[in-house]
Amino acid sequence: MITKTQTGLSAKAEKRTETVQLVSFLLGEEEYAIPITNVQGINKMSEITKLPNAFEYVEGIINLRGNIIPLINLRKRLSLPPKEFDKTTRFIVIEYENHLFGFIVDFVNRVLTIPKSTIEPPPPSSLKIDSKYVTGIAKYENRLIILLDLTKVFTKEEFNQISTLNG
Repeated sequence: MITKTQTGLSAKAEKRTETVQLVSFLLGEEEYAIPITNVQGINKMSEITKLPNAFEYVEGIINLRGNIIPLINLRKRLSLPPKEFDKTTRFIVIEYENHLFGFIVDFVNRVLTIPKSTIEPPPPSSLKIDSKYVTGIAKYENRLIILLDLTKVFTKEEFNQISTLNG
């Protein structure tokens, strides 16, 4: 026999929507996002130590609170037009497979909590970036946000080479 209390709880559970938290940022006019679970911090740009023979999109390394972090210029990695760093440029410290990376972005927007139901698969060819880097497109407050796939930003070989920069 089902009681009123059980029915009430069931109705509440059905109303709950599964959500995802993302850190959104801009590269040019486009808004992108990555899962907050991978984000360790957001920092202003500071002096970067250049590395010889690094991938073109690796700007160099930075010492952040005793951690050596390779900085990845997402504009370069995603084949977007270059832009000089300015006062709004930030790097987002990402932890992925127990390694830290800094993703250089034009502007960090905010943390979003969006329903998973608003995320759709990426369209095959209508994006400014290669769709292999994208897990989906989120519809949020009358705008579209491109969700980056951290597992595809680097090939396994690139990841292995870059991750040696921070031990």
